[in-house]
Amino acid sequence: MGRFLLTAMPFTGHVAPLAAVARQLVDRGHDVRFYTGARFRARVEAAGARLVPWREAPDFDENDVAATFPRLVGKKGMRQLLINVVDCFIGTAPAQVADLSAEWAREPWDALAADEVSIGAVLFSERERMPWATVAVLPLNLPGPGGPPSGMGIRPGTNPFTKTRDAALRGLVPLISRPLVTALDEAQAAVGLSTRGRTMDRVVFSPTLIVASGAPQLDYGRTDRPAHVHFVGELAAQSSPASPGALPPWWGDLDGHRVVLVTQGTQNIDPGDLVRPALAALADRDAIVVATTGVPGRDSFPFATPQNVRVTGFAPFGALLPRVDLAITNGGWGGTIAMLGHGIPLVVAGGDLDKPEVAARVAWSGAGVNLRTGTPKTATVQTAADRVLVEPSFRAAAGRLAADLRARGGAAHAAELIEGML
Repeated sequence: MGRFLLTAMPFTGHVAPLAAVARQLVDRGHDVRFYTGARFRARVEAAGARLVPWREAPDFDENDVAATFPRLVGKKGMRQLLINVVDCFIGTAPAQVADLSAEWAREPWDALAADEVSIGAVLFSERERMPWATVAVLPLNLPGPGGPPSGMGIRPGTNPFTKTRDAALRGLVPLISRPLVTALDEAQAAVGLSTRGRTMDRVVFSPTLIVASGAPQLDYGRTDRPAHVHFVGELAAQSSPASPGALPPWWGDLDGHRVVLVTQGTQNIDPGDLVRPALAALADRDAIVVATTGVPGRDSFPFATPQNVRVTGFAPFGALLPRVDLAITNGGWGGTIAMLGHGIPLVVAGGDLDKPEVAARVAWSGAGVNLRTGTPKTATVQTAADRVLVEPSFRAAAGRLAADLRARGGAAHAAELIEGML
């Protein structure tokens, strides 16, 4: 039996994939602890792991991050991304190191695996000279010798002009990343490490093992990835059939109808950005539209919805996705992989954080349309939805991706790879 510590930033989209890996490690007979926010105790314990909660690190509510990090108030787009990374991811890292140091002193572990923004876990491992594994729960942002910097939503160049553009953009990374480099240097110094002026993408990825969610077709089919990168498909817990009592009262309305899912994820969930124009675009369609608010128990929006709309805080995805014909999404990575894993073609409105990158990757794969904005007009959504429903190439591409994602082994393969660290 091995002793594993898994760490994830306290966001549902980060904890859920790591919890699925934890479950697999527990089922293999290992002792698993999970360092994350206290709000995720039930999910961690349901996976059979023991929660190590944030104590020194300032635990926060993912639905109100600005309450803990007030510089985020009123920020969107690139400004939101930079402040989120500096204050939430990097700024909390020294306190995360303090928590991990206390846990190590209480009970050491044999191997550590962290999501790619758990910077405290990386700094602790570097300070103690221990190897660690990265579990990439976001689009793989690992820098390489080719292509543009990840996160910009730009496809890798294929001709001399675009390849030159990519090289120029890579050269700008140190300048663009200066605020992050300064914050990283301060965090490293705070925990007793020498500062080296590294950009974030040079810090967070393990040099020995990267377990990446997704598939190469959602990574632009790049061939310059190192051998220690392993794509494992969807990191999700095995779903059991939902009991009739767990299904919403409108579930029977889906029978015999085309079903469209509209979701804005669990962060930046102002329904006016995507949900409202999407519902208006689909109001006259012969379809049942399932729209999620992103907040458990919040089963309504602050505006009237068309008659063909059914609203829920969270949809029972395990039961719903096999019935969905089209999904309109803001491009959360975990949800995107889950939908593509069921062969669902997508319309993606990626407006902030990693969402523009997700939208670009989906469009490159051929499995969906990139709206190139997080706040589309009703007519834009309508045109894209009609196109995806009518043109068979989108569903065919989504079907090919679904087969590839399923073949990669998911959380079980991830656990096998991490187990190899022993």
